[in-house]
Amino acid sequence: MLPKPDWASLIPHTGAMCLLDEVVDWDAKRLHARSASHQRRDNPLRADGVLHAVNLCEFGAQAMAVHGALCARETGSVARPGYLVALREVRLQVARIDNLPGRLQVHVECLLALDDSLQYAFRVEHRGSVLASGRAAVLQRPGS
Repeated sequence: MLPKPDWASLIPHTGAMCLLDEVVDWDAKRLHARSASHQRRDNPLRADGVLHAVNLCEFGAQAMAVHGALCARETGSVARPGYLVALREVRLQVARIDNLPGRLQVHVECLLALDDSLQYAFRVEHRGSVLASGRAAVLQRPGS
C-alpha cells in the first residue's frame, strides 16, 4: 500500500482536488486506489451540495495519472502531463455518490501506451457493486 504522501507530488491535482486517498496495489498495467473524498463537504466537484456520479470519471482519470506517474518513477523518469481527450462506453449505475458511506474502490488498467497517447479502462466500485465504468483516452504533451 502507498499512502498519499508517497505519490501526491507526482500528479498535478492538489489540495481538495486530489480525490484519491491511497494506492492499494499497482503494477505496470493496473492500479487499485481507495477514496473517501466523495463524502467531504469541501469536495470541489460538488454542485449544489451534491456530488453527481458523472464525477466518478474524474476519480478514474486521477487514478490513471497516478498510475502513469508511478510507472515513470519506476524507470527513473517523470510522467509527461496529459489531457483527457475522450471518454467512451461510460456506464453510471447511480445518480449521486456523496450519500454513500465508506470508501470507493477505483481500478484502472492501461490498455494501450503509445509515445503520445494512452488508453485506459476504469471501474469504480462501492461495497462490491460497480458504480461506474468506461474507457478514457489521454493525449500526452510532447516531451522536451
